[in-house]
Amino acid sequence: MEFYSRITIPQPSFSFSYNEQTILLGSCFVENIGKKLEENKFPIDLNPFGILYNPSSIANAIRLLIKPTEFKEKDLFQKGGIYHSFFHHSRFSSSSESECLKKINEQLALSAQSIRTAKRIIITFGTAWVYQLKESGKIVSNCHKLPEKLFHRRILTTSEIVEEWQTLLQELWGLNPDIKILFTVSPIRHWKDGAHHNQLSKATLLLAIDELQQTYPEQIAYFPSYEIMMDELRDYRFYADDLFHPSAQAIEYIWERFYESMFSKDTFTILKEWEEIQKAIQHKPFHPQSEAYKRFISQTLLKIELFKKKFPFFDIAKEIEEIKKKI
Repeated sequence: MEFYSRITIPQPSFSFSYNEQTILLGSCFVENIGKKLEENKFPIDLNPFGILYNPSSIANAIRLLIKPTEFKEKDLFQKGGIYHSFFHHSRFSSSSESECLKKINEQLALSAQSIRTAKRIIITFGTAWVYQLKESGKIVSNCHKLPEKLFHRRILTTSEIVEEWQTLLQELWGLNPDIKILFTVSPIRHWKDGAHHNQLSKATLLLAIDELQQTYPEQIAYFPSYEIMMDELRDYRFYADDLFHPSAQAIEYIWERFYESMFSKDTFTILKEWEEIQKAIQHKPFHPQSEAYKRFISQTLLKIELFKKKFPFFDIAKEIEEIKKKI
């Protein structure tokens, strides 16, 4: 007996592996997947501009990586003694103008190199709503809690998103023809405008991605994180306390669906082996001084060292040191 509708995930035209660097850009949800990839030792570049929500801001971030131009003092503004960039999340902000620019430009240089060599990009659209500075008409990535009167707020149309991204994708593939793109829509609900306008926003994103995927079926795939949350995990027990963000359990479930469908067979095998080692590393004993636990630690260290020999590209020096301290 089935008690819920399980989402069917179409077989994509490409997969993810440990041999290919992945760039991740977008909303909070891409951070969740990015951290899972990071924990499992995938070579990634996660949100080089910080969390971004709308398709236009994400497109602008990619344009800046394709043609990097160093940020200057004129590109920042100050509020309450803190320097910010309209194109970056507040994690780049600082009370020091030079420190803010340093963080922005160092990451820009690193990620501009990544986009030239990476084989995969994961992009998560969060909302079709955008904020435009009235003074310049520019769409900002982050308002940094400035007064609403400074901005014009509107929803992008499907055609606007598709047109901007078609132009951008040609630029991107001109720079790096081998790069493949996985789109997702964030399952996090944006409730500022109520249920109806949240659905209109998500529908706009879904339609735009579908049109792009239909146009470039070999280079673009779609992962249904939004649909999994809405249908398979529709119960409120799968939400955090705010009732908008997925709970840790929901994130774990979507991550499992992600790697089951998106990883190559060899990558999946390596991942499962590494997960077993991680469980052993994280094991908390009742009697840490016992001989039995010391034997367990020695066996775990041996497994890690054998794993490192099999997969030398894994950076697990930190874990080896951690285990050695317990012996």
